[in-house]
Amino acid sequence: MKRLLTSVAAAALAVGMSGVASAEPIKNIVLVHGAFADGSGWRAVTDILERDGYSVSIVQEPETSLADDAAATKRIIERVNAPLILVGHSYGGAVITQAGNEPQVRGLVYIAAFQPDSGETLGGLLKQKPPAANSAVPAGEGYVIVDPKSFHADFAADVPAREAHFMAISQVPISVTGFGTAITNAAWHNKPSWYAVATEDRMINPDLERFMAKRAGSTTVEVKGSHAIYLSQPQAVANLIERAAKDAK
Repeated sequence: MKRLLTSVAAAALAVGMSGVASAEPIKNIVLVHGAFADGSGWRAVTDILERDGYSVSIVQEPETSLADDAAATKRIIERVNAPLILVGHSYGGAVITQAGNEPQVRGLVYIAAFQPDSGETLGGLLKQKPPAANSAVPAGEGYVIVDPKSFHADFAADVPAREAHFMAISQVPISVTGFGTAITNAAWHNKPSWYAVATEDRMINPDLERFMAKRAGSTTVEVKGSHAIYLSQPQAVANLIERAAKDAK
């Protein structure tokens, strides 16, 4: 009997410990950049997250197609191979919506991002609530960039001019097919989500951001800033990511 009671007590302790472990905050963050940009734009947010004890991985998606970009994201998710929060800015929101059904993903964070539903395209969403800017120009072979002359005003108005200039001349062209490809299975239906609306956004209409976040039931904050709030307001962005990491199960 004594041996049986000891075994029962040990089993109960093990269950209790596993319960505590599952309640711990998620410590892995995967960041996905948007159109016309690359992963280096996440530097300031990464510095904050790493200072606060998080492990950060950054996806360098090729922007050649939604399928390619989702595949690049899944490769990073598989490499992390642990519970994680998946974060997307701008077009990266469509990427995490497509790639976010992987079991390691415990929550989705949208930063001034597209949050499409299954069957929707980004082009269709843009037509519903057009943005203030219309400065995309052809870059050849079916790719587009933001007109460098308009980049500062339309993409990153609250970023220092020298930094915005460098962003403009180092853009990653994106295939227009990415805006016409429908989402097959929107991950936010099955995963909790958080959303940061950029109130001064000229690339995605802030009212479209609010509509998408409300439709998805996302925990939403509003951040005063341009489309590039991940650069101009890194602390606010990091705060939302950390909130998701603490609240997601």
